[in-house]
Amino acid sequence: MTAQTEFSAAAPVPDAGLAAILERQRAAFLADGPPPAEARRAALNRLKSALIAHRAEIEAALTADFGHRSRHETGIMEIMPVVTAIDYLLKNLKRFMKPEKRHVVLTMRAGQARVEYQPLGVVGIIAPWNYPLQLALLPLATALAAGNRAMVKMSELTPASAALAARLIPQIFAQEEVAIVTGDAETGAAFAGLPFDHLLFTGGTGIGRKVMAAAAQNLVPVTLELGGKSPAILAAGQDLDRAAASIAYGKLANSGQTCIATDYVLVPRAEIGAFAEAYDRAVKALYPEGPAGTDYSSIVNARHHARLSALVEEARAGGAEIRPVGHHPQAAEGLHNKMAPTLVLGATDGMRILQEEIFGPVLPVIGHDGIDDAIAYVNARPRPLALYFFGPEGAERDRVLSRTVSGNVTVNGTLLHVAQDDLPFGGVGPSGMGAYHGIEGFRAMSHAKGVFVQGRWNIATMLRPPFGPRADKILAGILKPPKG
Repeated sequence: MTAQTEFSAAAPVPDAGLAAILERQRAAFLADGPPPAEARRAALNRLKSALIAHRAEIEAALTADFGHRSRHETGIMEIMPVVTAIDYLLKNLKRFMKPEKRHVVLTMRAGQARVEYQPLGVVGIIAPWNYPLQLALLPLATALAAGNRAMVKMSELTPASAALAARLIPQIFAQEEVAIVTGDAETGAAFAGLPFDHLLFTGGTGIGRKVMAAAAQNLVPVTLELGGKSPAILAAGQDLDRAAASIAYGKLANSGQTCIATDYVLVPRAEIGAFAEAYDRAVKALYPEGPAGTDYSSIVNARHHARLSALVEEARAGGAEIRPVGHHPQAAEGLHNKMAPTLVLGATDGMRILQEEIFGPVLPVIGHDGIDDAIAYVNARPRPLALYFFGPEGAERDRVLSRTVSGNVTVNGTLLHVAQDDLPFGGVGPSGMGAYHGIEGFRAMSHAKGVFVQGRWNIATMLRPPFGPRADKILAGILKPPKG
């Protein structure tokens, strides 16, 4: 189960209040027309300034929502990605907005062809709870850069963050520009059923299906940022301390509640024991105070903590070895929804821990008998949102990159592909549809309008009725069979 706004199982019910906001935004968009670059820059700078000015309030809201969230982790994982994305958009906005010249067919060379990237209008954004501000405001920044208005549905599972957004955003944007929506699962379902010009959802695959079905009622195009079981593959003979340090960092940020966290690791069978020891050392180095430390985050609520505990206990009952790691893991038992970093060795395919996205600080370690065996294991399962490979440049790395399909890849590290603002970010199949970040995000929230300006002469003027020998001659010259 990945992070998601809860979603009512009932069919979407129209919400007059939400519909009225959408209509006001659409009317304002049509009245004002596409905003110029200067207006888009001003909107992005207002959003950036507000994030920086209210950093302490954001940190406090996230701690309130999670029971405990490291303020540094919030700064690094919640605020900094939005700020750097805004900087990237500001730097590249002129290039993104510039029409692209396109090739004109030879017989019409007197004309001109171009693509203009036009704002769609009003974009809907449904944010999850695991990074409730980053995953609301980064898509918002992209929508604003593309010249759109936006409505943002915040997750009800992080009410303090939702309340903060609902208070701050109206201070920097009129409701006709950006509207924050809060509410329960029924509100989320009604939101997904609105006739937006584009809808971006971040959350679980199951909820993603419902969102897509609701959007389909109005033929609304969607970008779905989902999840899945993202693997790490270790080639034989790696520096296990280095690999374990990267995997531990990616797995335990936000206590594993990250859509691209390593869900399981494939290790050469003979190196499982050594990897487990290296992972224990890495966790101790990252969190010297153990789960009780201020740098280690809580699970978002008791329900998700219970779900994680049930996955671990089912694996234990099935014969898997459950190995808590790091300093003082037993201390987590007495803390508010905290869960100690844990390795699971010897899990089998029938266990839910190898079937469901874990979304917590629990890492199954699975043995492989060579890179081709690891590739086959990954390919036998739904395509993941991220994949991590640890190994040198060469044939094995090339095979992993070419023979697996995933959203994105980081080589010899974890998570860091998402920090590259010029790369698209998105899943494939069950892990998502479409992408944002980079120019791909700008274009996902734009309409690529093809424009052809006809010249004074083109061959079409010679292929109009009444037809005759000249048309036959032209067709004979163009419709030639291929040579060879």
